[in-house]
Amino acid sequence: MSLTRFSQGDIVISTDSLVTSTWSGNTNNLQTAFTSSANNFISPTSSGFFHLDVYDKVLTDTSAELQYSIAYGNRLGSGSPDFTNDSGSHGQNASRVTYGAYRNLVFGDENQFFTFGTHTPDDIYVINVARARYKQTLKPGTLNLQLSASVAISPGTHHNFQLTDDSITQNGSAKLTNLGRQFNIVSGSSGVMSGSILGQVAFSASYGLFYPDAGVIILNPDAFGSGSGFLGPNKHRGEMTNYEGVMYSGKERNPELLYCAISSSGNFIVDTEEKVTSQYYFARAKNFEYNYTTNPSFTDGSGNLSFSSMINNPVTYITTVGLYNDSSDLVAVAKLSQPVVKDFTKEALIRVKLDY
Repeated sequence: MSLTRFSQGDIVISTDSLVTSTWSGNTNNLQTAFTSSANNFISPTSSGFFHLDVYDKVLTDTSAELQYSIAYGNRLGSGSPDFTNDSGSHGQNASRVTYGAYRNLVFGDENQFFTFGTHTPDDIYVINVARARYKQTLKPGTLNLQLSASVAISPGTHHNFQLTDDSITQNGSAKLTNLGRQFNIVSGSSGVMSGSILGQVAFSASYGLFYPDAGVIILNPDAFGSGSGFLGPNKHRGEMTNYEGVMYSGKERNPELLYCAISSSGNFIVDTEEKVTSQYYFARAKNFEYNYTTNPSFTDGSGNLSFSSMINNPVTYITTVGLYNDSSDLVAVAKLSQPVVKDFTKEALIRVKLDY
């Protein structure tokens, strides 16, 4: 079997960016979302105290898909009941575990805390986009997240926060962490910050941090207010008084506060990006090459050609291009959509594309 080695100019590498919407069905804006059952808050170890899953459809619909999850973390352990039903200050609980988990992911150091500018709050809110929803990364500059206070705070008071990352304002410059690139969450849209000052609220710095490579958004609750204010979580442990039921005081179900703020606005847009590398091989069959075949059906039992035309005027049909390594092992096969006629009067140029 005759093989032709590719020359340097026969191999070309190209990288393109493929951008699509993150949400299921290529939905641009996740305007309507649904959460899992309230039974997720039955006990202090229930999943609802660790994270609240958000879907694109009601869970009774078998086609419903997870879009993102919401979590609340507090480095002091406030805001969720202890696993041991202990109201002391040193018990283990969901908020403390959540804070520690994301701290380790970002810093790899249990002695560091999330700091926004120069401000270090006790707690964080986390939006974790489901891994199945994005390809390689979320695309910086496409985040548009609106939070509405119409459900999160007392009636008669209304606030809207239009948030984005500052990737375009910062010309793509990002801080590198264990969780990948880090951008600030700021007031604005589509990667452009409103105004020129990063600190959006006095003593609270940015609204949060964006980690596009991990699909994670970490929000700074103090930037939205505290106590009964917008997204101001309850920072005091509440006694669990109803283990049999599913209804607890809202102050203990902090993930729901953020869910209500997002769903009330009906505006959550972020794209996903994938770098697709294509390698092109230009396979050239010159006029004097590949005009004969090694197909055994062309010869008789004695090795003589069965078709006399193949002696003086051979014609072959190229249907497949095989790519081999230096050990002559077949590593890839390209099939042509239709056969290419080849003889001594014709040359063929076939482009083979490999995506990875």
